[in-house]
Parts: sequence; structure tokens; C-alpha cells
Amino acid sequence: MQPADVKTLEDAKAIVEDRHATQVKVGAFDIDGVLRGKYMSRGKFLSALEHGFGFCDVVFGWDSNDQLYDNIEFTGWHTAYPDAWARIVPDSCREIPSEGNTLFFLCEFTGRTESICPRGLLRRVLKRAESLGFKVFAGCEFEFFMFQETPQSVREKNYRELKTITPGFFGYSVLRNSVMGEFYNDFMTYCQDLDMAMEGFHTETGPGVLEAALDVDEALRAADKAALFKTFTKVYAERRGMMATFMAKWSPDYPGQSGHIHLSLQKPDGSSAFYDEGDTPHHLSETMRHFIGGQQALMPEFLAMIACTVNSYTRLVPGAWAPTAASWGIENRTCALRAIPGPPKSQRVEYRISAADINPYIALAASLASGLWGIENHIEPDSPIEGNAYEMTFAPERQLPATLTEAAARLRHSKVARDNFGDAFVEHYAATREWEEREFRKAITDWEMQRYFEII
Repeated sequence: MQPADVKTLEDAKAIVEDRHATQVKVGAFDIDGVLRGKYMSRGKFLSALEHGFGFCDVVFGWDSNDQLYDNIEFTGWHTAYPDAWARIVPDSCREIPSEGNTLFFLCEFTGRTESICPRGLLRRVLKRAESLGFKVFAGCEFEFFMFQETPQSVREKNYRELKTITPGFFGYSVLRNSVMGEFYNDFMTYCQDLDMAMEGFHTETGPGVLEAALDVDEALRAADKAALFKTFTKVYAERRGMMATFMAKWSPDYPGQSGHIHLSLQKPDGSSAFYDEGDTPHHLSETMRHFIGGQQALMPEFLAMIACTVNSYTRLVPGAWAPTAASWGIENRTCALRAIPGPPKSQRVEYRISAADINPYIALAASLASGLWGIENHIEPDSPIEGNAYEMTFAPERQLPATLTEAAARLRHSKVARDNFGDAFVEHYAATREWEEREFRKAITDWEMQRYFEII
């Protein structure tokens, strides 16, 4: 039996037993999109398949640096960090090539914790889509920088003067991917073996920056692939003496790193809900138009779910190859939303505000829920932008929050967010983002030292 054949609990048992596996690796994604997990013995895993298992809920009580939040209600010293219940997702079975094809399974949280579980959040939004008669397809593409560094060397260098795997600006370079052909081909095979295959892989503009477009799939599987891609790209690199970063922007000298989301809806008969066979401009259906309208209207309220780190906002500035307002256009890469016309199977919306630092489950939930809200409420978008959106002035309601704290406040006070994601998620998530910026404000930056140390 192969991992792709595993669909049910019984299949998961069978593959473990057939392979005489002595241990299995399991993991679940936290609020920041960090994969938290462990090895389980064969016996423990088989028991967990049947009954679920306890997973310390501190993974929702600390940040990406394992520092405990002091501003959340869900868990903390006041609850004594009890176990949260989790279930194993049988059809997420994979082999980890770098660990002798050790079996790996994703998990998701159940019971009370399901209300704040990122994968559970997306499942709830997808259930709404299904109730409206839509099947959702998605694909993520990530830009990431690769360095000839290790976790030890970057710390020793204090993250300065880092050596990238290639020098210079050389986007779409056949020279680079031919010289490094073994790396490209080996990495693409590695990703395919982990069921997170790429449909495209190339150099981007900047030293050592690569872009990977993951295969389109049904939305939940697409989010699984995107989240796993970020983790296992880092695994692949570090096992080979390199490092990958998915920060939104790691250097002021280079463009930021995008994490664009492509979305399309399919009707029950399998046809595109976004494509109009008639004479409408670019064959945009009313459904697609309203979907874009909802995304545009709610982008400022939902931004914290997309631009989720302090660093995200260094990318959302003029001239940084990233949108600065809730704008849309036809095949316009200067807009936050790019409508991509084409044959029925290809017609889609690209959500371009997102960077590589997204939690794919949360970002996909936000971008999809806002579009579904637009369909339900017949929200018309503005006229599509023609030309350079970076140079245009937008109405106040189209302006995006400028900081993570501001974005978290917008989310916290959004009735639509609470209706779509639940009070528990909105309260918990907004608090974690407020904590994140508060932690940042404790830091003394190089800019401050250079500007104030001597002169002020």
C-alpha cells in the first residue's frame, strides 16, 4: 500500500501494519503556521487513530518563539495548560524521504480547541462554500530566499552579511537553474514524494530567491500542501547545509517575498462558477464579480489574517512590488486582487496581498470567506484598475491597516469576521497578533541605533 491509497482509518492502520512501522511521525499546525508534532510508537499511533490523543494546549498558548502569551483567555497558567484533544487525519498520510520513508500524518484539534484550530477554521469556511453549492480549488505560490548558512552561522553573524546561494538579480534564469540543475531536480522530486508537488519552479528577482507554484487542488488539500511545503523546504535545505526563509521581507535592499493564493469555484456539475459563456467582459461571471467585491470590501477588516507578522507590513509600502490598498484589476499585478481570465478551468482570482509568511489555512480561510460573503450579499467591486495601482489614490474604505496592531483591532471589531470565524477564533487570534507587535516594540533596531546613538 502507498500513502496516496490511504483514505480511511482502516487504511491508515493497514499501511502501518503492512510496513511493520515501529514509529510514526504526527504533527499539527499552530496559529503561526508552525508545525508542532512528535514521534509515536506503533501502539500509541494505532490507539490514537481509534480514539484521538491528548496534545498539550500550550501550542496555542505561546508564540513562534515559545514565549507564553499574557493576554489570552483560551489557555494559560489560569487553565494550567491541559491537553487539547486531537485526531489523526488518515488521508494526509505521507512518507518523509529524508527519514527512510518514515510515515507522517497530519492532525487537527477537536472539541473545544477546534474553534481556534487553523485547519478546523478552513474546514468550517469550506462547509459554507459547500452549502452554497461550490467546490473550492486553490493553489499557493511562494517566493523564498535560500542561503549558504546554517541555524548556527546566522546567529553567529547576528543575521548580517548572509551568503545567498546565488548572487545578483536574475529572474527566470535558465543559466542559474541549469548550473544548479541537480539541486532543482532533486528538490522537485523531494516535493513530489511528499505530495506537495510544484507545477512551476524558477528563480525570482534577487540573490538566491526562488519561486515555487504548487499544484492546484481542492482547497483543504491545497492548504495542507502549502503549510507542509514551508516546513519541509526548510528541512530539505538545513539537511544540506543551507537555509530557507519565508519572511515577508528579510532585507530592505530586495523585494519582499510573496505568498499569493489562487482561488476558483466549481459548480455541482463540475463547470466553473467564475466563467460566463456569454458576452460579459473577459467572461467574468456575476459570481466571480461578487466574489471579488467581497474580497475587496473585507480585505482591510481581515488583513491581520493575511499579513500576520510585524514583518509583513514592511512589504506593504509603495514601490515594494506589493499592493498598498484593496484594489483589483484584470491581469494587473499592481493590484491586491488580480482577476485572471482564460478558459473555464483556468479562470480564477489571485489574492496578491499575501506574503510568504502566511499561515496557509488562515489566509485561505480569510480570502475565501470574504469572497463567499460577497456572493451571498451581491457585493459589486469598484471598476477594475487600469495602469499602475501603486500611483493611485484610493477611498478611505479601501486603505489597509498600516500595522499589525491596527489590523488586529480591525479584525476584533469586525462583525463579519465574528459571523464567519466565530468569537473564539477572532478573540484568540487578534490577541496573539497584538502580543506579536508588543514583543516587537521591546526591540532596539539597527535603524534606531544608527539614527539616535550619537546624534540625539
